[in-house]
Amino acid sequence: MAGVAKRVLVVEDNELNLKLFCDLLRAHEYATEGVRDGREAVVRARAFAPDLIVMDIQLPHVSGYELIQQLKADATLRAIPIMAVTAYAGREDEERIRAAGADAYVSKPISLMRFVDSVAALL
Repeated sequence: MAGVAKRVLVVEDNELNLKLFCDLLRAHEYATEGVRDGREAVVRARAFAPDLIVMDIQLPHVSGYELIQQLKADATLRAIPIMAVTAYAGREDEERIRAAGADAYVSKPISLMRFVDSVAALL
């Protein structure tokens, strides 16, 4: 990847998953920042100016659905693609995630290559 690395904000409350996603993305030459608390995600997104947001749907304090809607309602953040990562794997769950404004969806447990391919496709 020539030039400046693409920036990915990872919103994930599980410490192991957060580390896995960030390490995996860094190994593929992305610049990452992790956020464990969804309530901080909008502020961190404004400060970090990511090219992509990877977000768990099952977060404490604020649901991933609400957070996606908040990000898409923010004029400075709405153009940033969002990839939802969730253990919810039903068809209606995917429809709800997309209806909230997510651009892509990967189910847990994740396939590492599918995860990386999905990130690359959005960027």
